[in-house]
Amino acid sequence: MTAPVKDVADPLIEAALREDLGDHGDVTTHSFVPPDAKGRARMFAKQPGTVLSGLEIARQVFKRVDPSLQVRLLAVDGDTAPPGVSVLEVEGRLGPILTAERTALNFVQHLSGVASLTRRFVEAVAGTSCRILDTRKTTPGWRVLEKAAVAHGGGTNHRFGLYDAVMVKDNHLVAEHRLPALSAGIERVRKAYPGMKIELEVDTLKQLDAFLALTGVDVILLDNMTLDQMREAVKLRDAANPAVLLEASGGVNLQTVRGIAETGVDFVSVGALTHSAPSVDVSLEITAATPA
Repeated sequence: MTAPVKDVADPLIEAALREDLGDHGDVTTHSFVPPDAKGRARMFAKQPGTVLSGLEIARQVFKRVDPSLQVRLLAVDGDTAPPGVSVLEVEGRLGPILTAERTALNFVQHLSGVASLTRRFVEAVAGTSCRILDTRKTTPGWRVLEKAAVAHGGGTNHRFGLYDAVMVKDNHLVAEHRLPALSAGIERVRKAYPGMKIELEVDTLKQLDAFLALTGVDVILLDNMTLDQMREAVKLRDAANPAVLLEASGGVNLQTVRGIAETGVDFVSVGALTHSAPSVDVSLEITAATPA
């Protein structure tokens, strides 16, 4: 079972703040901002097409630094934020607001970057029956947060780890590729983990034809196939085993994903959603300050 986002975020927030504060704390704020100065700030996106993710985590950052801060979320994760429109407001002692600022922004900028890129891929295949999947190519420790961001962008989560689905890839097949042995492995999984999805990877149509004859396979991954090969793969699947779903992977970008989706595959997995999403431009602006 996957840990809740909050349970994953808590230690990451603690580590991020410890990294930023070090042994001496926020020296700049302590030296230049009176401890009783009050203020109010707002968070807003600066570029169009920003799909939000991480707002609740930002709220937790501010509250971790100073539980007395009043934090209001003016949008929810998954919303598209128009440039300049406030998505979060925080009010209270100005020092803690400034101390928490960068850590809160780092979470929102990165996770909103994942959500925003995902939304672009989802929109690129709109009108087809194909769904966009993420992968396990995630930042260590951030997987639950990044996969939540993919969902905020409209994508679909693939397996979360090695524990919740079977993926027999090319490197596994180097060790064992004979069909009787694969059938035995599938049967072992079915007995030990009823209901767990089983996916096999292929890189040739000949492999696909053979694997479609196996019982108990849920998904077959078409690795680095051409569009013509994918179209032929769909035909083979429809004729031999229509219950098996097809996933395409490899060479996927915003220019190629539409053509891949139109071949008739059920899923396209995109590692770039989590390993190459650029952070979006989000700022925190002090809107009111009252010196002590």
